[in-house]
Amino acid sequence: MDACGVASSSSSSSSSNPKPPHVLAVDDSIVDRKIVENLLKNSACKVTTAENGMRALEFLGLVDEQEQQNNLNSNGTKVNLVITDYCMPGMTGYELLKKIKESSVMKEVPVVVVSSENIPTRINECLEEGAQMFMLKPLKPSDVKKLTGHLIN
Repeated sequence: MDACGVASSSSSSSSSNPKPPHVLAVDDSIVDRKIVENLLKNSACKVTTAENGMRALEFLGLVDEQEQQNNLNSNGTKVNLVITDYCMPGMTGYELLKKIKESSVMKEVPVVVVSSENIPTRINECLEEGAQMFMLKPLKPSDVKKLTGHLIN
């Protein structure tokens, strides 16, 4: 099993290798986006980045209800995991989390919220709204292993 929790098979019976898990990383800081992107790519994940919540919703097809069915993967969603910063201008990570969890198509996708601030009420609020995990920045390789091992099938 690799770092993303994908079992590798040596048998030739499968016609192709499983696609790498696709992660959407949302953060207004280009530095933090690059850190998360590099950590995930080093764990054999496909990564798409967005600089804010609206861009993430556009990518996920959640801006217009009719767009939701476009470009979905085999389990009915476009990504296997969303990692979002909490503090972003325009739309917070908490608001993005709520929009994702309100969507019939995306609600089963794990969402991880990250923040540089360790505020218990914020953490509880996100977990109660459906976040799979709340992690503190900066993310480390061990954090990514925990994420990919537990959350991506």
